[in-house]
Amino acid sequence: MEIVTQELTVKTGNESMPCHLARPASGGPYPAIVVVMEAFGLNGNIKKITDRFAAEGFVAISPNLYFRQSNNVVGYDNLPGAIKLMGSLTDDQIVADMTAAIDYVKTLKEAKPKFGTTGFCMGGRVAFLTAVRNGDVYATAPFYGGGMTRAGQPGGKAPVDDAARLKGPVLAFFGGKDAFIPVTEVDKFRDALSKVGKSPEVVLYGDADHGFMCEERPSYHPEHAKEAWAKTVAFFKNSLV
Repeated sequence: MEIVTQELTVKTGNESMPCHLARPASGGPYPAIVVVMEAFGLNGNIKKITDRFAAEGFVAISPNLYFRQSNNVVGYDNLPGAIKLMGSLTDDQIVADMTAAIDYVKTLKEAKPKFGTTGFCMGGRVAFLTAVRNGDVYATAPFYGGGMTRAGQPGGKAPVDDAARLKGPVLAFFGGKDAFIPVTEVDKFRDALSKVGKSPEVVLYGDADHGFMCEERPSYHPEHAKEAWAKTVAFFKNSLV
């Protein structure tokens, strides 16, 4: 499907947040998805994934959640830099910025009012956090989202603590070789949602590592990436009707 893309800014409070927007070139309205960046920032890989969703028939937006930091994109070989950037965020600010992106897309005639969220690495947690905190989100597909069972700040709540507020289904992907997210954490995530009647579909690829969806990382797993992509597209098309 032919698409159009745009770099734009979205008002969040009194500030302007850069975003990458992609949508089909004609027709609609289409279901909408917010694609959340990894800990490394809003880079070319995330914009490419956003464009791929548009080519599948979605209006897709990826916000730059690090826009308040001057050097807000780091390479995949700079984990300390990514951790530093990630530490600049708070859950309340994340939700406010994600809501600003959603509210902007709601103004577009090409977009339907029901939203999905997806994200990778840090973005997986953000996608899920937004789903439990924003009533416009009706489906979420986090990829190896570390920290979904832990509070973002001392004294705060873990995203799973609000799982009862989910309005739609959850499709979550993890890698069995992921040192950042032990299988015990995957089980804790699944059990927390099941306990409140929100039975997630959890896909655990035993031979996959953290970042298996990213072509630019050594952990890229082409077979699982292809399968997970197809499952995610079908999931959103079925959920955001």
